[in-house]
Parts: sequence; C-alpha cells; structure tokens
Amino acid sequence: MPHRRWKFRPALLIAGALAVASLTACGSGEAVPTGSSGTTTSATGSAAKTTGPAGAGEAVITDAAAAELCGMIEPELSNFRVQGPTLGRFSLNAMVHEWALRNGGINGQVLADKAVVDRVTTGACPDVRTEALTALELPDLAAGLAF
Repeated sequence: MPHRRWKFRPALLIAGALAVASLTACGSGEAVPTGSSGTTTSATGSAAKTTGPAGAGEAVITDAAAAELCGMIEPELSNFRVQGPTLGRFSLNAMVHEWALRNGGINGQVLADKAVVDRVTTGACPDVRTEALTALELPDLAAGLAF
C-alpha cells in the first residue's frame, strides 16, 4: 500500500490547534476576568501601554504591533465576506492568537482583556476594524474572540 502524504495548510493546522485549546480552556472551570481597562500613550507616542483587568498583567502594544495586527486583518477582509461570519470569526481568532504570540507572547493578557484588540484597531486602522465588524457581523472584535 503506497504511503499517502497529506498536505495541510499551516493556517488550518493553527486553527485546529486553537480550537482544541479553546475547548480545553473553556472546559477548565476557570473564570475569565472581565472589565474595562485604560490605555495611555507614552510621551513620544511610539507605544501604547494597555493595562488589563486586575491580576491580568500589562500588555504593551507598540505602534508597530498595532500596525502588524491591522496588516494581518486587512488582506483577510474579502475572505471574511466569502467565508461568512462563522468561519471568518474562527480565522480572526487564529489571527489574533498568532499576533499575540509574535508580540511578546501576550496571549494571556489578550484573553483576560479581549477589548484590547478593539482599542488597538480603533486607533491604528478604524476603517479596517469597521469592515471586519461588518463582514463578521460583530458588535466589536472582542465578541469574536473565543480563545
């Protein structure tokens, strides 16, 4: 019998891993802190320091990191429209998780304060954020994050 070699797209592998991680985290019985947090900009304007809810730690989101998130979302807007809200939200989730890993491994802070994604995109690319919200049928990007 010949050996079959399966070709998977890296995005599908990441998405599958995130789905398993999400299900595992959701079933752990741990409470996810909620609440609002503030954003301050340094005197130079080069970095936005976002403080999460009490005990969540601080996530420092630089202007470059904000631009990177916008740059990841923008080319996916047409895919969000074609895939529909359900698959599009799954893609958004994978994208934000990857972005957080690339930018200091701040996944825990993003999980504890999902609204950070809205604050970052509102400041860096409000038009891209609005298009994503429309395509994904979301009131805010935080509502589409389940990781």
